[in-house]
Amino acid sequence: MSKFTLALAQLNTRLGVTKANLEKHLAIIREARTAGADLLVFPELSLTGYVLQDLAHAVAHTPSADDALFAPLLEASHDIDLVVGFVDEGPRHRFYIASAYLSRGEVVHVHHKVYLPTYGLFDEGRFFAWGDEIRAFDTRFGRMGMLICEDFWHASPPYLLWLDGADMLLFTSASPGRGLTAEPMLESARWVEHINRAYASLFTVFVAHANRVGYEDGLNFWGGSTLFDPAGELLAKAPFFEESVTYQEVDLRELHRVRARLPLLRDERTALVQRELARILSQPNRLR
Repeated sequence: MSKFTLALAQLNTRLGVTKANLEKHLAIIREARTAGADLLVFPELSLTGYVLQDLAHAVAHTPSADDALFAPLLEASHDIDLVVGFVDEGPRHRFYIASAYLSRGEVVHVHHKVYLPTYGLFDEGRFFAWGDEIRAFDTRFGRMGMLICEDFWHASPPYLLWLDGADMLLFTSASPGRGLTAEPMLESARWVEHINRAYASLFTVFVAHANRVGYEDGLNFWGGSTLFDPAGELLAKAPFFEESVTYQEVDLRELHRVRARLPLLRDERTALVQRELARILSQPNRLR
């Protein structure tokens, strides 16, 4: 499939009320399916809300067909691929901020958030376990990778997904607004857009970002979801502070056009990176 339609959903979820959030997801899925979308991406913790703290264990679910939250989502995925955000409970009852990719009634991939911010406004490390894998995965639209919010403020996760074959990076977040600029734009929103554009052009991949909106426990989530092409050009942008679904056709042939004139992937020296990382890690003081 050389072309498909991507939809980015930015919504205001209800904290801890998974039943209402599920109904909202299903309504948006019906809307996106009618509009011709092939892949619909929801934000971080879209099924649960963000500031969960001690509620984390109460809203945790397992992404399977016999789970009450996931059964209708898996059924809906027969007609449209989905990325949803939730709290995943591991077999030993550890709780993870997670995203699941659902397609044709199956769970294709689950990503556990690797980097848990525990500074400033954020307190994730007190309530969640960190993920310990970063893997690309195959879909009917090609090979993709998923990361969650703080994961893509670090250079290594997108880089690892690129090396693992991902041609599209799916970023989800619940990013609260912080700071002001001279432009009519939040400082945090401007910074996120710069980072996403940089990853798209550095790794010659599509970068799709779905961010939530609304207020929760004093935090204001700004939306502004975006899609960048492998040349770093902005293809689509959702409005700030509004619930919306943004649609954009993705032409995968752009990967060929960009990489033919900019062979960064071809020229990447992974053996050198491996060797130098081993050297740096053998000298612990270098990491202080």
